[in-house]
Amino acid sequence: MTTDEIKDQMQGFLVGLDIIGHPHMLDIESSLEELGMLADTAGIQVVGQTYQRLRHPDPATFVKRGKVEEIRQWVEELGVDIVIFDDELLPRHQRELENIFGDEVRVIDRTALILDIFAQHAHTKEGALQVSLAQYEYRLPRLTRQWTHLVRQAGGATARGGVGGVGLRGPGETQLETDRRDIRQRIARLCRDIESLRSHRERHRIQRHRHGIPTIALVGYTNAGKSTLLNRLSGASVHVADQLFATLDPTVRRVELPNGQMVLFADTVGFIQKLPHTLVAAFRATLEEISEADLLLHIVDASHPNVVQQVEIVERTLTVDLGVENVPSVTAINKMDLVDDVENREIVEVLQKRYSDAVPISAKSGLGIHQLLQVLSGMLDRKLVRLVVRIPYTEGALIAHFYEVAMVEAETHEEDCVQLIGRLTSGSVADYQDYVVLR
Repeated sequence: MTTDEIKDQMQGFLVGLDIIGHPHMLDIESSLEELGMLADTAGIQVVGQTYQRLRHPDPATFVKRGKVEEIRQWVEELGVDIVIFDDELLPRHQRELENIFGDEVRVIDRTALILDIFAQHAHTKEGALQVSLAQYEYRLPRLTRQWTHLVRQAGGATARGGVGGVGLRGPGETQLETDRRDIRQRIARLCRDIESLRSHRERHRIQRHRHGIPTIALVGYTNAGKSTLLNRLSGASVHVADQLFATLDPTVRRVELPNGQMVLFADTVGFIQKLPHTLVAAFRATLEEISEADLLLHIVDASHPNVVQQVEIVERTLTVDLGVENVPSVTAINKMDLVDDVENREIVEVLQKRYSDAVPISAKSGLGIHQLLQVLSGMLDRKLVRLVVRIPYTEGALIAHFYEVAMVEAETHEEDCVQLIGRLTSGSVADYQDYVVLR
């Protein structure tokens, strides 16, 4: 990166709070490192960071006023444009901090930063609607005079050639100056539009079940390699980058397993610690792909130093935030080509002991992919229902449909019908109730 490019970037300063006695998944240093990666993804150059250990957040300024004064001095010395807090700030925290730092410095939190990244990476209509809903719901309680001066700063930064929009991208900035009633009306309209898309997606799911095509949902921590794996399995060209939330819009691809069964792999948004509740709510229509899937494929980044904590965060998000508990899962321990130190190899061994079906793979090189597909085949095979049916020749379309949805084991032609033995998903069984001879 050239000197001019660095000057054009917003200069960011990170602030964390280590709450004593609070059960964190990641330690404060790792959490701030992750926040720095988020900032980089949003186009912000991090020039400094600090944190404070407290029993609870300060009711006025989140961290203590003495710490805020230290941060203010660093902001002046380093020419900081934006101060980013690692936890979601209450509106009163944000107002007080903005008063202290002044109009020339923006104050945002992890939630606003993630929302901004989502706004950059949502390319489909559904993704854009969901991000807009999350942004409006986040901003509604924060509709104060702050938005006016932030919009002025955004315009000025853009004019200077800077990034300008971080923390403000998405639904047009001038809309943030409208009254609460207008914002609530926009939220209501977005909810209706998203519900319409949800119904459309539900009809597609029902159609897939009727056609007997199982769905495998890819889940995992952000940047674990889900998109790379989907490209490897399907020959797709889903965007891949070494950034957090590089891909956001859901993608579904058809793949043939080694046993000849056709399945659909559904890529989903990556998880992260402190995932904003507004995002979970807004993306519920998309995340239903997870709860309605026949099988989950949990992609794990074996090369990451906090891989165990990331696994626990994903599992907690699935069970606590999404209520997904009864969907069987397979664990793919990814990026094995990057595991070259003793500590990470030991962690891989721990994961393999914890998850008996875990398969070490490299989505990038292809290592272990065939074994993974065989494990997935075995898991889905146990969910298939074995049927013996006799279908009259006059029902030619139904006979053809059986060959599409079932793994046919035997075929016997009789005088007025064909007897077929095959295994198929439970969702397809109802189509053949009138012709079942034996289960």
